[in-house]
Amino acid sequence: MTDIVSGSNRRNAASAIDLQHLRLAVAACDYGSFRRAGEVLSIKHTVVSRSIGQLEYLVGTSLFKRSSGGIKPTLAGRAVLRIARLILEQVETLVDTGISNGRGESGHLTMGFCTSISTGNLRATLREFKNRLPQIELATMERSRLRLMTALHNGTVDVVVSPGGLPSKDTRSLLLWSERILIALPQDHRLAAREIIYWTDLRNEKILLSEYDPGRDLEVLLISKLVLPDDRLKVERHDVSRSIIKSLTSMGMGLTLVMESDIGASFAGLVYRELQDGTGPSRVDFHAHWRDDNENPALKRFLDLLAERYPSPPSVGE
Repeated sequence: MTDIVSGSNRRNAASAIDLQHLRLAVAACDYGSFRRAGEVLSIKHTVVSRSIGQLEYLVGTSLFKRSSGGIKPTLAGRAVLRIARLILEQVETLVDTGISNGRGESGHLTMGFCTSISTGNLRATLREFKNRLPQIELATMERSRLRLMTALHNGTVDVVVSPGGLPSKDTRSLLLWSERILIALPQDHRLAAREIIYWTDLRNEKILLSEYDPGRDLEVLLISKLVLPDDRLKVERHDVSRSIIKSLTSMGMGLTLVMESDIGASFAGLVYRELQDGTGPSRVDFHAHWRDDNENPALKRFLDLLAERYPSPPSVGE
């Protein structure tokens, strides 16, 4: 019974201690005097003395040795004051964290993508975001567009950056940039000597594509560019990443289509050439997608950066 009462008394004492007790005790220790601490804090020294007396009663020990020359912490007092400083520092951290998270200056952001970040706009955007807001923890996820949209809807990711549009009634989108479509081919291929390759030059070639997006869009585009009966083309799909497709291409297994941002990742024996039709380079648009009900402040800061870097073109008449 004694232990139970003792435990109850400890809980009551702990609940009676407030931050003001700790702040005044730490201040008195720092200034070596109740009077000096009161002057600095613009309160009566008797308030400081009374507060520290209450704290000593609640912790059950004397915290300071009093003398005409001032005060010095006791052995127990040094231990209590060390913990008091830690508590006050944690409270300050708590407040700073709340403020910075509320402003989107810290926190966590998860971005999904299905393109390369070896070079280009996405790489530059992520680098600037980290430079501006280094306290935000940025996580990335590379998946197919279908899986990314599923992750977006269930809240696993905050924002998806991908080529092509992903219409959905529950999400919003922002047009970002466009990238040229390139053909990757072995350096000893007959077409490698050309700086520009036309879609019709791909007749009778074998095109390797990944099962992962944006391969499906590239296949649709490929078919739309080669529609004549003589435009024979073989497309092979492989259930491997785009980097493996590049390795197969460099080995002479076929050619493959890539985005402009892919050229930052070099592969031995592989070269990139621009693809054109009669109107010039072929390009694909990139968009950012996010849920309209996502209130993550870090997402807002990321979207603000995207809008700043890639302003939408004005509408007709503006």
